[in-house]
Amino acid sequence: LLGRFGDGAAAEDFGFLGLLLAGEQNVPGFVERTIGQVVAYDERRGTELLHTLDAYFACGMSPARTKDELHVHVNTVAQRLERVGRLLGDDWQSPDRALEIQLALRLHRLSLPARQ
Repeated sequence: LLGRFGDGAAAEDFGFLGLLLAGEQNVPGFVERTIGQVVAYDERRGTELLHTLDAYFACGMSPARTKDELHVHVNTVAQRLERVGRLLGDDWQSPDRALEIQLALRLHRLSLPARQ
């Protein structure tokens, strides 16, 4: 599909591109590989790391605007994002990883039952 020959890789090796190019899209697998540790942490501890990540990206990755959106102190945002970094790895804010994380967040949100 990419016009490359002689190279081999699994769909998982391409991140979100693998999700798009794979014959069988494994959305839950992509979400699990990308943000599964954060989802599990929130479920175990009752924290709001996913909500913080959503707000952080919606606010242009600005901690100051994120704190206003969440109505918390900027130190709270910093502590939550530090925890996210420990769960996802130091490169989680790099452009490529941030794009994958944002896509996984949206897919995860779409997979949740609708609130009434």
